[in-house]
Amino acid sequence: MANTILTAEELQKLLKPIDEHVGAIQKKIDELRKDGTSRVAVLENSMERIRKDATLTKGEKEKELAKYAGDLSAAKAVESKNKAEIDRLIAEAEGYLKQHYDADYFNRVKADCAAEKAEARKKYDARVAELTKQSSETIASLTDQQEIKEEKYVQKNRLFDAKMAYDKEISDIKAKEHEAFVYQYHLIDLLRNSKFTFAQNRAQKKENRRYTFNRRTFLLQNGLYIVIVCIFALLCILTPILKGGQQLLTVNNVLNILQQASPRMFFALGVAGLILLTGTDLSIGRIVGMCMTTATIIMHQGANTGSVFGHAFDFSTQPLGLRIIAALLACILFSVIFTSIAGFFTARFKMHPFISTMSNMLIIFGLVTYATKGVSFGAIDSSIPKIIIPKIGKFPTIILWAAAAILIVWFIWNKTTFGKELYAVGGNPEAASVSGISVFRVTLGAFVMAGILYGCGAWLECARMVGSGSAAYGQGWDMDAIAACVVGGVSFTGGIGKISGVVVGVLIFTALTYSLTILGIDTNLQFVFEGIIILTAVTLDCLKYVQKK
Repeated sequence: MANTILTAEELQKLLKPIDEHVGAIQKKIDELRKDGTSRVAVLENSMERIRKDATLTKGEKEKELAKYAGDLSAAKAVESKNKAEIDRLIAEAEGYLKQHYDADYFNRVKADCAAEKAEARKKYDARVAELTKQSSETIASLTDQQEIKEEKYVQKNRLFDAKMAYDKEISDIKAKEHEAFVYQYHLIDLLRNSKFTFAQNRAQKKENRRYTFNRRTFLLQNGLYIVIVCIFALLCILTPILKGGQQLLTVNNVLNILQQASPRMFFALGVAGLILLTGTDLSIGRIVGMCMTTATIIMHQGANTGSVFGHAFDFSTQPLGLRIIAALLACILFSVIFTSIAGFFTARFKMHPFISTMSNMLIIFGLVTYATKGVSFGAIDSSIPKIIIPKIGKFPTIILWAAAAILIVWFIWNKTTFGKELYAVGGNPEAASVSGISVFRVTLGAFVMAGILYGCGAWLECARMVGSGSAAYGQGWDMDAIAACVVGGVSFTGGIGKISGVVVGVLIFTALTYSLTILGIDTNLQFVFEGIIILTAVTLDCLKYVQKK
């Protein structure tokens, strides 16, 4: 085995002809670029510095830039003149690399690395056997139980040290192979002036994924998704068998799942921001009930038969468009008022969101139930859903509302100062405060944003269900939204989460519920499935947190 492993000097000797051949071509390219491409880059950088120089007046800038204009034009002419020859030389060098790099060098490095890994494993196994034998002999010679216990503890440490040494050796070998792969693209980088082709970029990304891949980390991050995909695959197989040929994975079913998931997406996106701050919101379901009732009263078909605090409202005389907008604004207003109250107590008095939002939940449910006597307000005007969420053929446009919400929240989280502060406060509020971030403002802002999303989601749900608003509507939706975020990787430890994860979480729970309903699984058993998924997701999240620490 050892004879197949080359020394560093021998491997360098294999690489030398490649370096010399490509290096000679690179010298020609550099010479052609000297008065062309390289000169253009220098001149453009100088001109950009002049444009940004705040000490110069507009006239002075124009005067200085004019001095460079002629040189830049000449350099670009040289660049254009030499382009064809440079392209030919690059193609020649890349052709040589394609023919010789793997065959003459990289494949040998891979073979060497495989041999070194086998040799390292052999040495590790021998070391473990030696340590085990020594420990067994030592324990056999001891009679005192405390000494035996201490020897076992020492043996455990010796084995750990041996494993760490083995892992380091394997890591070094892996790095050696990776560096050999990367070196080829270092040569191409010089040839192409850092302008790789699409295929070259893909090849490098693929290698980087392979090099950084860790099985344990991969399973911790994606294990739950793998299990859920397997469950859906099983459901797709069982559905035709149990339901007389009825298929689960059809276009109509997929659209129905997306349609049901769309309003819930708003609630999950709202609570995701609070979970990012190590918080939560137990009042989502009651806010949904309050907003559904409000929207139904305003958009009701004809005069309301029910009353609020003994007063029956009639908005049917108002223009339809005005009623639709008024319902949306009312939903957002009531929702933001209550989330802001919870956010204020959380931010100002450091109250845990569990308490502040639970109080909200009780207050909202009590008020709405007392005001409406718990009755349902029936249907809204049947023409309203066709205005808000019309169907284009079979496609429900409510999905577009959800897509817009996803894009907006993604932009806020990733492209705004507030989004960066949200992650900072969630990750370490003390450090964020010291760095000048207002923890109070960010926390209250997250609750306000959640309220806006809840209001919009409830308004859409009212349109989807054609009304039927009551205080009891939305019960349990808070758990669904929180569970979707947790399954989607938004961590309760704070400062960790992505919008894409929230979207996946919502789709997973909606699809699971829809699939189990089609199979005729009892609703109570569906809660069991959801509970197991949540427990698994949180367990994996805790394991990731422990591993990080």
